[in-house]
Amino acid sequence: MTQTPFDAFSKQYLEEFLTPLGTVQRQYEVPGESKYVDVWFVPETAPQQALTELGILGQMVQNMCLLEPFRNAPTRQEVRTSLLKLLWIQEDEQRKAKQDKNPLQETELPTLWVLAATASEPVITDAGGEIKSEWLPGIYFMADLLKTAIIVIDELPETPETLLLRVLGRDDTQAKAIREVLDLPTSDPRRDNILRLASSWKIRIDLNEIPDFTGEEALMALSEAYLNWERETQERSRQEGERSLILRQLNRRVGEIPTVTQEQINLLSLEQLESLGEALLDFTAIADLTQWLSDLAQD
Repeated sequence: MTQTPFDAFSKQYLEEFLTPLGTVQRQYEVPGESKYVDVWFVPETAPQQALTELGILGQMVQNMCLLEPFRNAPTRQEVRTSLLKLLWIQEDEQRKAKQDKNPLQETELPTLWVLAATASEPVITDAGGEIKSEWLPGIYFMADLLKTAIIVIDELPETPETLLLRVLGRDDTQAKAIREVLDLPTSDPRRDNILRLASSWKIRIDLNEIPDFTGEEALMALSEAYLNWERETQERSRQEGERSLILRQLNRRVGEIPTVTQEQINLLSLEQLESLGEALLDFTAIADLTQWLSDLAQD
C-alpha cells in the first residue's frame, strides 16, 4: 500500500494533537474491505480547555470521526470513496453496539471530515455542500443523512481557531499559518509540536522526497520553522544541562533541595540559571538559595 509524503505528514500531525483527547488510529482498515481510513478517531473524556485550544478541530472531534486529508483538490471519485469508508465504519460500529446491547443513536454515528487543502467548486456543488450558520465559511456540509463535511482549507478565515487546520493547507495558506505559529508564545505547546513536524516536512523536501512540492512562500516559511525549531531545541538542551549541573552543585553545598524549590528552579530561564550558577558559590545553607529565589521574584 503506497503512501504519499503529505499523507504521512498529515496523519502524524493529526495524531499529535488528537492523542491527548482519545484513541487515534492511522491507516485504520475498513471492516470487510481492503480500504483504509487515513485517521480514525474515538474521543475519550477530555477537559473542555483541551478541546478549546484546538479551535475548529476540537469541535470536529467531539464524536467518533474519520479524517481524510487531501493536498490536492479531491475528485468526485475520491469523495465517493471516502463516503464508502464512512458507511462501512458506521455499519461496523452499529453492529458492535448492538452486540453490547447499547444501540447507537443517530447523533452518535461516526462523521466524515474531508480535509481538502483546496477544492473545485463543481465538486462541492455536486456533493450538495452547504455552509451552516453555526460553522465557519469554507466548511461545506452534505445532506444530514450522510454525516459528512468537506473542509476547504484555503477558504477558511484566518483566525486563531482555524490555525491548526490551515497548517495542513498548501502554498500561501500554509505559509501564513506557519508564520502565525512562529508568533505564538514559546510556552504554547502547539508551537513546539507544529515546528517539530514542519521541520520534518522541510527535511523531506530538502532530500527531494517530495519532488512535486510547490509554493515558494510555503518553502520559505518551512525554512523559518526549521531554523527556529533547531535553535530552540539547542537552547532547551543547553538549559537542561545547565539546570542539571546547578542542582548537583546545590545538593553538595546546601544539602537536599525541597521539591517546591526545585520546581522554582525548573522555571528559571537560561540567563537566570547562569546567574544562579555564579551566586551559589557563596551559599552555605538552603536559606541562602531560598532568599536568592525570593529576591529574583521581586525584581
